Amino acid sequence: MSDIPENDQPMPLVSHLTELRTRLLRCIAAIFIIFAGLFAFTQQIYTLVSTPLREYLPVGATMIATDVASPFLTPLKLTMMVSLFIAIPVILHQIWGFIAPGLYKHEKRIAVPLLISSIFLFYAGMAFAYFLVFPLVFKFFAAATPEGVAMMTDISSYLDFVMTLFFAFGVAFEIPVAVVLLVWIGIVDVKYLRKIRPYVIIGCFVVGMILTPPDIFSQTLLAIPMWMLFEIGILFGSLVSKNKRGNDADEQPADQNAQPPAPHA
Repeated sequence: MSDIPENDQPMPLVSHLTELRTRLLRCIAAIFIIFAGLFAFTQQIYTLVSTPLREYLPVGATMIATDVASPFLTPLKLTMMVSLFIAIPVILHQIWGFIAPGLYKHEKRIAVPLLISSIFLFYAGMAFAYFLVFPLVFKFFAAATPEGVAMMTDISSYLDFVMTLFFAFGVAFEIPVAVVLLVWIGIVDVKYLRKIRPYVIIGCFVVGMILTPPDIFSQTLLAIPMWMLFEIGILFGSLVSKNKRGNDADEQPADQNAQPPAPHA
């Protein structure tokens, strides 16, 4: 008879796929439920998101819609994206519920804080973009508009622009979580991360150049926080590394005492 508890028996592949489908359906349902609640406020949501640009438009200038359906479809598209962003805690919770049964207790102890931190950091990155980056970038664009050129931004182009920045900053703020995971899994150590710091700084500016629009301000405003977050990741990674070494040291005597006793003469 097997010594494995009944609840720890390996699940067949069909059961895994069934559970995965169920959790995916829950994620999709959560997005559509949030979208249904926000549908009546699509115009207000777009007005809120476009505020950082409209505040710096010249007197008498407005945003425009170049496509016939843009006044309706663009706010609808934004509301769907907002619903996805709001549903991120539900999505991550479903992911956690799917992978948690395969984790050990000590892995769960660090995975839960990382999960909560990833949610908080993603929203923090979006807030950083909206309240700090957008005003600076749009103020620069408005001031750099050539004389005789009317700054009248298309609402669909603006949505693509801000969604790119929202996603870029949200993902960039996940750097501490990624660094801690790499240290925890053992792919890299803290000494190596400190050694490659100059290359990481250059890489932050390269990533900022790729993910943001082609202006030096938004690139710098993404690259510098990425560097700072990398340093925060090194700090917490060192704490995780020390804790891991401490756990290994505590387990060492137990392994030695576990040796079978010598036979009696």
